[in-house]
Amino acid sequence: QVQLVESGGGLAQAGDSLRLSCAASGRTFRSSAMGWFRQAPGKEREFVAAIRWSGGTTYYADFVKGRFTISRDNAKNTVYLQMDSLKPEDTAVYYCAARVGPDYGGTYYYAASIYRYWGQGTQVTVSS
Repeated sequence: QVQLVESGGGLAQAGDSLRLSCAASGRTFRSSAMGWFRQAPGKEREFVAAIRWSGGTTYYADFVKGRFTISRDNAKNTVYLQMDSLKPEDTAVYYCAARVGPDYGGTYYYAASIYRYWGQGTQVTVSS
C-alpha cells in the first residue's frame, strides 16, 4: 500500500515562510503526479499546487502564484511545498495526494478526485 506522510506545518506569522514535506513510504512508490490541497474549517477542500514526476511540470492555484513553490525529489520519493509571504487566509490543513494513472495536463490536476492516495494532513496556522 502507498502511505503519504506530511510534515512541516505549524504556527507562523504573516509574511513568514514554511516548507511542507510529503514523504511516501516503501520502495515501490510510483505515481504520475503529486498534488497539494488545503481545507479550512467549514470550507471545501481546494487545490493548491501539483507537479508531474516526469518532466516536473508544475501547476498552481491563482491565489498562491508567486508565493508558493512545489518541487520534488525523485530519489527520496518526496514532494515539497515552499510557502513564502504567508497570509492569515492560508490557515488550513494541508494534504498531500498522489495520482496513479494516465498523465494528462492543465486543469486536470485541479480535481481532488483524480488522486488515489492521501496523507493525513498537516496544520498550518498563520496569525496577523
